[in-house]
Amino acid sequence: MCDNYDPAKCQTVSEMLARLGDKWTVLVIMMLGDGPQRFSDLKRSVVGISQRMLTLTLRSLERDGIVERTVHPTVPPKVEYALTDLGRSFGGPIRALGSWVFTHHDSIQTARADFDRRNEADAANRLIKLG
Repeated sequence: MCDNYDPAKCQTVSEMLARLGDKWTVLVIMMLGDGPQRFSDLKRSVVGISQRMLTLTLRSLERDGIVERTVHPTVPPKVEYALTDLGRSFGGPIRALGSWVFTHHDSIQTARADFDRRNEADAANRLIKLG
């Protein structure tokens, strides 16, 4: 695909696909889709994420221009995170992917169960042949 394109752009495509494949990124973008949130609210919303991983994820998204960080001059300082215009446009493909999974959920689960049954049967047959 990238043979006819600028190698620097191909690198960015690769990096953004990796970002899209990161579960924390997807969840953070989805949570911010409802509007700006404070760090502590995001931490509560994104079940299972550590404080360190949330910090790293938000920094990466800020670096890519997906998220903006706003510090309000209060005591203590109030920090909010929000999707940029670019971030909101990135939310579209994420929602499309989620929608695809919901639409095909039953087919995916059936395929997984069939695969697991075949692998279990193959393993059992190998054991019988060895024994």
